[in-house]
Amino acid sequence: MSEITPEQVAEHGLSTDEYDRILHALGREPNLTELGIFSVMWSEHCSYKSSRIHLKKLPTTAPWVICGPGENAGVIDIGDGDAAIFKMESHNHPSYIEPYQGAATGVGGILRDVFTMGARPVANLNALRFGDPSHPKMRHLIAGVVAGIGGYGNCVGVPTVGGETNFDPAYNGNILVNAMTVGVAKTDKIFYSAAAGIGNPVVYVGSKTGRDGIHGATMASADFGEDSEEKRPTVQVGDPFTEKLLIEACLELMASDAIVAIQDMGAAGLTSSSVEMASKGGVGIRLDMDAVPCRETGMTPYEMMLSESQERMLMVLKPGREAEAEKIFHKWELDFAVIGTVTDTGHMELVWKGETVADIPLGPLADEAPLYDRPSLSPEDYQAWAKVAPLGDVPNGTDIVGNLKTLMASPALASRRWIWEQYDSQVGGDTVQRSGGDAAVVRVHGSGKALAITTDCTPSYCYADPYEGGKQAIAEAYRNISAVGATPLAVTNCLNFANPQRPEIMAQITGCLHGMSEACVALDFPIVSGNVSLYNESKATGGGSAILPTPAIGAVGLMPDWEKSATIAIRNQGETLLLLGYTRGHVGQSLWLETCHGRREGAPPPVDLAVERRLGELLRSLIAEGLVSAVHDCSDGGAAVAMAEMALAGDTGFTMTVVPELPNPAAMLFGEDQGRAIVSTSQPDRVRELAAAAQLFSIPVGTTGGDALVFDLVDRGGEQKISLADLRTAHEAFLPALMQA
Repeated sequence: MSEITPEQVAEHGLSTDEYDRILHALGREPNLTELGIFSVMWSEHCSYKSSRIHLKKLPTTAPWVICGPGENAGVIDIGDGDAAIFKMESHNHPSYIEPYQGAATGVGGILRDVFTMGARPVANLNALRFGDPSHPKMRHLIAGVVAGIGGYGNCVGVPTVGGETNFDPAYNGNILVNAMTVGVAKTDKIFYSAAAGIGNPVVYVGSKTGRDGIHGATMASADFGEDSEEKRPTVQVGDPFTEKLLIEACLELMASDAIVAIQDMGAAGLTSSSVEMASKGGVGIRLDMDAVPCRETGMTPYEMMLSESQERMLMVLKPGREAEAEKIFHKWELDFAVIGTVTDTGHMELVWKGETVADIPLGPLADEAPLYDRPSLSPEDYQAWAKVAPLGDVPNGTDIVGNLKTLMASPALASRRWIWEQYDSQVGGDTVQRSGGDAAVVRVHGSGKALAITTDCTPSYCYADPYEGGKQAIAEAYRNISAVGATPLAVTNCLNFANPQRPEIMAQITGCLHGMSEACVALDFPIVSGNVSLYNESKATGGGSAILPTPAIGAVGLMPDWEKSATIAIRNQGETLLLLGYTRGHVGQSLWLETCHGRREGAPPPVDLAVERRLGELLRSLIAEGLVSAVHDCSDGGAAVAMAEMALAGDTGFTMTVVPELPNPAAMLFGEDQGRAIVSTSQPDRVRELAAAAQLFSIPVGTTGGDALVFDLVDRGGEQKISLADLRTAHEAFLPALMQA
């Protein structure tokens, strides 16, 4: 065995102290295979060594939570013996290097996390962050990522029903591709990953192992340098048709009682799946590397263990059930091989050509992996570092139509139709609401109930004030689920941050988690699964460019009757538009201030969690009682943008009278105060009565009808008007023009 060099240690992303820990754990020098196994299991991507200590502070339990963090995905009870299983994950670094395959395999990986637990996937969503649209590489990245998501999701037969896409120069050198999948299973048919049964067979199913994706987890745990293009070989290659076969074969075998434990081969492939299964079960595992199905000749144990080839699963079966399982997988034209056994040693043992080529105690690889409480700036010191300019004099604006058109045509708010029309949102026949509303709605097949699903985050808020930004991300998800009539039940997340070894970045992480935790507790909205993606920054853009802190939130809610779901579309003439919630005209960090006046300054809007809860409960009751015909929460762009989006969605205009008493009309109409929603109703007095009972301010802001948006600024210039046709043209022009440029 050749001696491991300091250069090899560094190449594997391990520090000198971490290598010393390996020496202590083994009581000897590791060989190269063992070094590779430690490197991926101790990577940030697999071990969460910089975030684990803080993630423990998040609320994760509720009476309806069946399984919280720690498994492949979170599980909640949705009644009638049904469970929703869901998770969100990142595939950021691979998508920057090779956008099509990076995004495609991100979708494939999150699908496997869900069906591994026994669920049939019913919905995909994604949360995408791109850089400045004028950046020379951005059009290529957008095209590749969107094509990859559509190419994989459409082929595998799971509808892509929602998500979000944002642009900011902070993502120029490191885009974010976060994928979410929701599945449905029976509560008595949920599968877990803890291996059990000494002597039980360990089986490999799915595709063969190749050399793609080697060191993928390590690459995802480092920032980008000038050589990011050279990392292309570490990007995995996906095959959605094989994934579809794998879903069906796994679900067919799951209908029997043959499976003891099951785990997908995601980041770190065969290494992470085998280590996690054995360590969770408190057992050992012995693998015969000669039995691993390989598609390339001459593969070494090092390559087999670190490969991240896609569409592969690892199972522990009950003894004697191998032939039954093999028959099913061969029927679906998939590989099946018995590659090992469960042992009582507490070690991972790899045997190749009759020799033991790795023998590692599982404790140091998993539960005893490094854990760092990294230095963090205080909130005061963070504010000094962030240099967010205080809010200066607020422009006194009366050009409502001009500002509205500018906002609706901007990259921040322009229609994402060009994106979501490339996704099959209807496959399966259960999609009730797709992209374009507050939340997607998908029926639970064969029943009257439905799941509401959304993804949310406002990174500029999180940068300006991580604590308030974290609160707002949860609150907006809660509001969006409520706005379609569903009861918010649980959260998954994808925590995207830059280098945690920088105290200012740790301040973002701890601040956002603090705000998220507080909001989840106040709203009875536990976090049941998630993913942490760190080192999202690039030296290649010059000087070290960190992304904005982006704790993307995925949320799921339940409605008992999908036919009563509300949409944002104004469809009825002569109804009253009511604004629920109090407006103060908060323009700090608002899109209006940035887009119309070129200023990103001030504090983000504060979040009153008690108000958010009362608003959500009110919206759900109004929808259930049929008192409102359209509902839309107020968020980016404020009340005027919310109303414009409602008008465009239903192809019905409105008239709004802006009274002289309203100070600074633009700030009031485009301010981003939280805890607000717009509803359209034919019974405004009754709705206002219920709002008052809920201790929520309400005010009529318009009357529906016509084919234009009319703002009558009394004593301040009179009527301003824009037709729906003109607004729609402006709203839908940005992405088609960018992608055809």
